[in-house]
Amino acid sequence: MNPTLLDALWNEHRSIAVVLHAMEYLVREQRDHGTRINPAVFRAILYYLDVFPERMHHPKEEDYLFAAVRRKTSEADAVLDELRKEHDSGAHSIRDLEQDLLRYEEGGAKEFERFAAAVEQFVAGYRQHMRKEEDGVMPIARRVLNAQDWADINRAWAENRDPLTGVETEKEYEQVLDRIVKLAPPPIGIAR
Repeated sequence: MNPTLLDALWNEHRSIAVVLHAMEYLVREQRDHGTRINPAVFRAILYYLDVFPERMHHPKEEDYLFAAVRRKTSEADAVLDELRKEHDSGAHSIRDLEQDLLRYEEGGAKEFERFAAAVEQFVAGYRQHMRKEEDGVMPIARRVLNAQDWADINRAWAENRDPLTGVETEKEYEQVLDRIVKLAPPPIGIAR
């Protein structure tokens, strides 16, 4: 069994977790040390979360892994239904956080606590979402999907990746992450 898609999804969760940590770190630095958040860094983070998980990662989960699990068992239906709702509301959550960032940018210190609370809620919710996938769906997938199922999933996934836009898309995500690293202060990034 070679669950290539499952490995890819797991690795993508690690990348998302790093970005979530960066969000928390920036808020904590402002709260604890008065280090004002660079809005350009935060906008780059929100852009990454919008284009990568929302447009690439979640569709892979839904179309390949979750669909295969649903075909094999109903045991994960409740958690899969919750995850679909969360995926469907993801873009809206990012827009709400963008609005909170704008209020903070324009309103200054008086808007910081509202913004910080929104970031903390967003990050906690996102982490909980990934835990549901990792603890509630992936173990079931490993258990109920056989070698042929995995081969079919991986083949369908590979066949539905546009070889031209796929390369550009991956480069785009790498460029956004690189931009975050260049804009963010240490220890997240290298900006001074």
